[in-house]
Amino acid sequence: SIEQDIQRLNSNVAAVSATRTHYLTSVDAALEEDNEKLEHLTRESRQLTQSIKARLEDLERQAPLQNQQIRRNQIALLRKRFLEAIQNYQREEYEGDQRSRQQIAKQLHIVKPDATPEEVQEYINQGQQQVFAEALTTSTRYGESRLAYNEVQTRREDLGRMEKTLAELAQLFNDMAVLVEQQDAAVNAVEQSAMDVEQNTKAALDNTAEAVVHARSYRRGRWICFGIVVLICVVLAIVLGVVFGTRR
Repeated sequence: SIEQDIQRLNSNVAAVSATRTHYLTSVDAALEEDNEKLEHLTRESRQLTQSIKARLEDLERQAPLQNQQIRRNQIALLRKRFLEAIQNYQREEYEGDQRSRQQIAKQLHIVKPDATPEEVQEYINQGQQQVFAEALTTSTRYGESRLAYNEVQTRREDLGRMEKTLAELAQLFNDMAVLVEQQDAAVNAVEQSAMDVEQNTKAALDNTAEAVVHARSYRRGRWICFGIVVLICVVLAIVLGVVFGTRR
């Protein structure tokens, strides 16, 4: 279910956090192992987020807009939990990005102790290796510097992975926000339509009631006129009878 997939996503994010904490202090084989695990978790989490997004969109399209308030509330709750999971993932990736940058900077200073902040940032942001590759050839601690340089290259892979994930999560969050806005607009339109129908129905009933009153008044008027005519005829007959009776 969607709810179970959201729970899996949260579990993956927790695993990413734990693995990256270990990854920042690991070396050699452990470093490679952690890097591969992070790659796997990132790939699986990407698939989960895309799957959840697609299934939520399907639910939004399939959910009847009228007389289904409970169903709409359930979808809104799932959507809220998914957005919270995305934000949690974003926080973890951002914090991991910052920690990795600090760790890379420390190791670059092992390779080139006199590295300037600009040189460090240029390597971190653009992967410019020439300055540090040259520093290896003149280092008095070649073995330690070589190890640190290899670790930096591996860690930069994770840094690039985090930056890509952050961009994807930002786009995903925006997509979900647009979906929420569209769904709210559709619901508002249906509710407005229902209100219009209710108002039109009430107006029609009021007009019908008014027409009934007018019809009754008209019929009552006709009976009154008929009664007056009959009364006149009776009076006329009595008068004529009296007149002709007297003449005889």
